Amino acid sequence: MKDSVEANRKDIQAGVRFMLAAAFSFSVMTLLVKIAGQTLPSHEIVFARGIVTLVLSYGWVRQAGVSLWGERKGILVVRGLLGFVALTCFYYAVTQLPIAVATVLHYTSPIWTSLIAVPLLKEPITSRVCGACLLSFVGVTFIARPGFLFSGATSGLDLVAVGVVLVGSLLSSGAYVSVREASKTEHTSVIIFYFALISTMGSVPLAWPVAVWPTAWGWLVLAGVGVTTQVAQIFLTRGLSLVPAGRAMTVGYTQILFAALWGMLFFAEYPDLWTVAGASLVILGTAVVGFPEKKAVSIPIR
Repeated sequence: MKDSVEANRKDIQAGVRFMLAAAFSFSVMTLLVKIAGQTLPSHEIVFARGIVTLVLSYGWVRQAGVSLWGERKGILVVRGLLGFVALTCFYYAVTQLPIAVATVLHYTSPIWTSLIAVPLLKEPITSRVCGACLLSFVGVTFIARPGFLFSGATSGLDLVAVGVVLVGSLLSSGAYVSVREASKTEHTSVIIFYFALISTMGSVPLAWPVAVWPTAWGWLVLAGVGVTTQVAQIFLTRGLSLVPAGRAMTVGYTQILFAALWGMLFFAEYPDLWTVAGASLVILGTAVVGFPEKKAVSIPIR
């Protein structure tokens, strides 16, 4: 018994390290997207990431020895489409908003997941979840501070970009629900392959009219976006297999701290008190959702 407890403790410790590595890797990916967005359109960044992820995930599928096209193509296509649009929204928001703000708003995804799981997965919604949703939405209002509500203390943020990232977060939650469904029959590598394939194909008509040929530095940054994403996904998958869902969600919030640090170091993005208060409410609301009885946690899809 003692050996079993000790082994479990070590597994959790290892899982926490994997989750921290995933959060750090995702934050570096976001930083690189912000840097690339200074000279390249966001659709082109999505396309570049798709190409890199497509190649890497194809190799993963072959290594796993499973069917490339899966068993349930319908749900895999739905996951890919939702993930692609969500990713497009997030990357656009990162290029238009402070990194920490875009990351916090994207983290409302668990709130949306808990709401859409009611009609789609027939999961019950409790007063606790309703209260958590309200907290998060108040936090979003504090961060965005639209003029019609905060006439003397507006945030100065691009409210279109705020709306876009929230739509992306909603779609990300839909992608998460579809991943949960697809995972019943499909290998993880196949799910990621579909996401990469659809992202690559879908971004071509959007990126082509506004495409800019990258510099040597630009190519390196774009490659970094793809590689850090794949590394983060591997760490995330490994961490989720070892850490209880609620704790995984808590550790995942360190990505917001990393994002805030990158914003201050590289772009002089210093959050004001309204933003800090709003972010705290969003985190509190999603944390409440992350710890309900016997309920799965939604990690934002990227």
